Amino acid sequence: MSSIADNIGSVTRRIQKATLQAGREPGSVRLLAVSKTRPADDLREAAAAGQTAFGENYLQEALDKMDVLADLPDIDWHFIGPIQSNKTRQIAAAFSWVHSVDRLKVARRLSEQRAPAMGPLNICLQVNINEEDSKAGCGLDELPDLVSEIGELPNVSLRGLMAIPDPDQSEADLRLSFRKLAGALKDLRNRHPDAGPLDTLSMGMSGDLELAIAEGATWVRVGTDVFGARPAKS
Repeated sequence: MSSIADNIGSVTRRIQKATLQAGREPGSVRLLAVSKTRPADDLREAAAAGQTAFGENYLQEALDKMDVLADLPDIDWHFIGPIQSNKTRQIAAAFSWVHSVDRLKVARRLSEQRAPAMGPLNICLQVNINEEDSKAGCGLDELPDLVSEIGELPNVSLRGLMAIPDPDQSEADLRLSFRKLAGALKDLRNRHPDAGPLDTLSMGMSGDLELAIAEGATWVRVGTDVFGARPAKS
């Protein structure tokens, strides 16, 4: 059985190879280790192997891990799950990135509840790129107005876009989904040059990270290929 350190090395090599094949700058794509449901000891093992960015979906679970791993100051916590309005205060206080903002109300609450002394909270807008009824996210047509309004908020930095494309698409359609998100980000940069850095595409997971990198991903979110398969529920 491979260790978490071995897995991180394998995924890192995949990222490096895909980055090189895409003709992109080395180091321009970062690994976000998706650590939801994983025990704190697994994160500690990953951190010992050099992994610093971890993505969590469930607030209370994440807060518990933060307490256990408080002796590791270099961990960079990313919230990647659905956001309930009554949880924004804790998210704003505990995380450095939020990848799953899909409406102005949530962005406004995060801005109001982020302590200025912490520095801006990095946020990405989640886009429902394939218009799936079962998925959260705003539509591509909503982005210009959202970006314009969020760009005026203090205490948040609008970094870019996130999407979870339909995994049942063909490879060609999946590539097109990634390309659409990248095109949307480029269009927003041209239309709203002062809205924020707009330098981030959070897209691609274990099975499709090479395609995502070829189309411009800057964060790839990988869980199983880092931590191994989750134990089957009894």
